[in-house]
Amino acid sequence: MTLPILTPLQARVLATLMEKARTVPDSYPLSLNNVVNGCNQKSSRDPVMNVLESQAQEALDELRSLGLVREASGSRVARYEHNFQRAYGVPEQSAVLLGLLLLRGPQTAGELRISTERWYRFADISSVEAFLDELQERSEEKGGPLVLKLPRAPGAREQRWAQLLCGAEHAALASSAGHGDATPGQQDLLERVQSLEAQLQLLRATVQSLCAELGVAAPLSPPGQSE
Repeated sequence: MTLPILTPLQARVLATLMEKARTVPDSYPLSLNNVVNGCNQKSSRDPVMNVLESQAQEALDELRSLGLVREASGSRVARYEHNFQRAYGVPEQSAVLLGLLLLRGPQTAGELRISTERWYRFADISSVEAFLDELQERSEEKGGPLVLKLPRAPGAREQRWAQLLCGAEHAALASSAGHGDATPGQQDLLERVQSLEAQLQLLRATVQSLCAELGVAAPLSPPGQSE
């Protein structure tokens, strides 16, 4: 089983749907406007993003092609819901932990237990750690590990966990950026990656606009991802 590698924007959109399904069920499934607002929240987000409506729509379309998002029926306005647990084959508790890691970056088990209160109430930290261990030891037949326990940062009492849905390289960069302990080379690499991601989003929006003017279909999948 091969699982897709998500872009940071896809991860933010997917995790926003996962969060709102649990915290504001009366407003769920979400309209495009609500998705954008959720992605751009200043609190409970790391990093803080400034997602445009066109970018959110593109990410939703890509996630739909991957089977991770569905468009809900029975509404005049398009509304979207996630299909995370079925697509990844994980229980509610594991989905909650992965959703928080997607939204907030690397966290300790203690931080996750506190952060998940509105999503799911874990009995204790050992319960959180048990589900994290299960996600880290996930077999290749099921798609391989979905989280990684990071090395202990200098001066830290506990090790943090990072999600692997965006790839191991992203987890390593998030680990370095999270505590400000990146080497100059790592920091330069992080800044270059962030700059390239922003340029890519701009180029894709431009291509989408040009395709619309020419009356041809714009490609939905990013390079390296299949339809």
